[in-house]
Amino acid sequence: MQVRLDEVARHFYATVMDLPTVTIPSVPIAGSSDRFPVRRIFCVGQNYADHAREMGSDPDRQPPFFFCKPADAIVPGGGDIPYPAHTADLHHEVELVLALKGGGSDIAAGDARALVFGVAVGIDLTRRDLQAAAKKAGRPWDMAKGFDLSAPITPIVAGAYPTSGAITLSIDGAVRQRGDLADMIWSPDEIIATLSTYVTLAPGDLIFTGTPAGVGPIRRGETVLAEIAGLPSLALRVG
Repeated sequence: MQVRLDEVARHFYATVMDLPTVTIPSVPIAGSSDRFPVRRIFCVGQNYADHAREMGSDPDRQPPFFFCKPADAIVPGGGDIPYPAHTADLHHEVELVLALKGGGSDIAAGDARALVFGVAVGIDLTRRDLQAAAKKAGRPWDMAKGFDLSAPITPIVAGAYPTSGAITLSIDGAVRQRGDLADMIWSPDEIIATLSTYVTLAPGDLIFTGTPAGVGPIRRGETVLAEIAGLPSLALRVG
């Protein structure tokens, strides 16, 4: 019996040793040595009227729609990233990001604010040519939006999210995107409430809340600066 138990133990430990070690993606928290663990990343499409129009949609008729990026697409703090493969048309989209400390399903809009741990500035990098081809073919956008290093983000600032304030993005000093958080079609409370009817939200979820008009290409060697009033800025150099 002892021999049999020893064989089982050896097999168990050999199996355990073969398991991969997985690191949970995380984002620094401003003013703290702690980090915010990232569970999932959700993004809201066309949440500013002027951006919806530049993408060929009618903002008066579109309910919010969502897509995802993998958690390890985050690039904490920005910095240098390589120009991604399979695209000749990499686009920038500056966004306010919500970091959730609570969750649930069918959340009332009035209860949403209490679930937010803090906020950050993010850039939704997009392989626009792949997205356009996928739309034309009626195929998913996953490889256009959810590729490696496609979600640069600043440290998270703990506290309530702002409801107004300038949101801008410039490339090599030239402003490309300029808007105000107050111009969102769907408020952060409404975004959380609506999203929670599709999936059960949970602590660690990030929500990119949409981008103003002016999205456009980033070329190799260019430096991108994303800013939201009152939050840390996000600098990114591509290629």
